[in-house]
Amino acid sequence: MKRFNYKNIEAFVFRLWSREVSEEKISEKEKEILEKWKVYAEKDLDEVHLQEAKERVLAGLEHYFIPYKIIGKRNRLQSSVYKIAAVIILFLTLGGLFTYHTFIKPDVYLAVSENRIVRLEDGSVVTLLPGAELTVAKSFPASTRVVDLKGDAIFSVAKSKIHPFIVHAEGFSTKVLGTVFKVSQSGKKKAVDLYEGKVAVSSAGVPVSYLKPNQKWTNLGVSRTTAIISFAPDKVSGKENPKLLSLSFNDVPLKEVITVLEGNYSTKIHYPKEAEDKKITADFTGGTVGENIEALAFILGCEVQKNDNAYILKK
Repeated sequence: MKRFNYKNIEAFVFRLWSREVSEEKISEKEKEILEKWKVYAEKDLDEVHLQEAKERVLAGLEHYFIPYKIIGKRNRLQSSVYKIAAVIILFLTLGGLFTYHTFIKPDVYLAVSENRIVRLEDGSVVTLLPGAELTVAKSFPASTRVVDLKGDAIFSVAKSKIHPFIVHAEGFSTKVLGTVFKVSQSGKKKAVDLYEGKVAVSSAGVPVSYLKPNQKWTNLGVSRTTAIISFAPDKVSGKENPKLLSLSFNDVPLKEVITVLEGNYSTKIHYPKEAEDKKITADFTGGTVGENIEALAFILGCEVQKNDNAYILKK
């Protein structure tokens, strides 16, 4: 059944329902329309909510029914009251659907096989990359502009000094006042690339990170981990040279810390296997490869030996 224009079809259907419950004669075609609308109207409704609404209406009208039940009379007034109740229930069903779609149900935008551009009411523009899904509440934009994102997207946020823009992604969020940035999500690996302005990135278990243009926040695929990488162009060559500015771990198993260090420093680190599950909390901001491995060894109570391009941590 095609999607109806609420302003016209809902009023029409309600009039049909009113005639039906008041026992006015309706045609077979009208009955067919009512049946089709019933199927359409109820498919998106919460059955529990609908049943509770009906029970509340009947409870509210119960004092009209009781006197007639007691004396055993079913006069015209009692019949009219039941008809009124039926109309109200039908109105709740129809009105609930209208209210839900118009004022409550969030707008969902999906990029299937190619990029999709979404223009939000505040003037912000979101480019959804293939497979991404953006959910925007009907209240947007409010005092705080909030959207939910699955997958990858590039945001060009309309500037506002008093209305923050927050992107809730899967396990982390990005807060801005007006800027251009990209949110990437691939399995456990999360990242935010900042092109213009400033952003604050928060993730469970780690401090908030503040990015400047040409910087990336990433968890490197490990929870409770934060890395800030600079992609600023080299002053001499003009080429972008990725540089690890900071690397922090908060209660992360040693084996995962070692994997991250080996991957980022292109080195091999040997360590006591009995300590692989030991939880590490450390901030390796600004140090060289050797200095950071020395700091890790200190936390473990180990000594460090360097052998070619490998480090050995010994008790």
